[in-house]
Amino acid sequence: MSRRTTRPAVSRPTPRTAPAGPAAEPGVDLRDVERESAMIRLFDGHHAQLVRLAVLLGAEQDAEDVVAEAFCVLHSRWYRLRASESAPAYLRSVVCNLVRMRIRRLQLLRRHTHVEAAPIASAEATALLHEDQRQVVGALKNLPARQREALVLRYWMDLKEREIAEAMGISAGAVKSHVSRGMQALARAMETPGGPGGTDECGRP
Repeated sequence: MSRRTTRPAVSRPTPRTAPAGPAAEPGVDLRDVERESAMIRLFDGHHAQLVRLAVLLGAEQDAEDVVAEAFCVLHSRWYRLRASESAPAYLRSVVCNLVRMRIRRLQLLRRHTHVEAAPIASAEATALLHEDQRQVVGALKNLPARQREALVLRYWMDLKEREIAEAMGISAGAVKSHVSRGMQALARAMETPGGPGGTDECGRP
């Protein structure tokens, strides 16, 4: 007669459920929250610098509006960025494009109306311009747009060639060419007696 071996009953552990994290507020996308926080940090850290850039590029009284529009463009295209770290470079690129478009519109307007509109600088724009030598700023306004952009980004914004190329949407080689030609044109303008701003090399009248 064979004996039947009975296995001892083994109690199986009850599966434990991982504690649930904090529930997101209904209807709120966490990506949107992160975007808004990033936009606030960008505004606090880069707004004044971008206004200065727009002024030096020739935005005149529209500098603050140009920068505000650049932030709106970034906000609407935030999720197309490769990474959030590229946002400052994107803002610079948008500001350059917007100022370039503004100058073209003004040139067309003046060409068809034969009216030379006198620029009315905002208080902030005027303060920014007074920080630099008036003669240099005046000479910059008379340079071709690309040369002006390259010089401002290089010597006022202290960007590297790669960053300038990205902001202007051109190659690094083209940046070198614009900087070189711009410096030559700027030197000629500043050597001209009674040139832009009516000051000497040290900014004296």
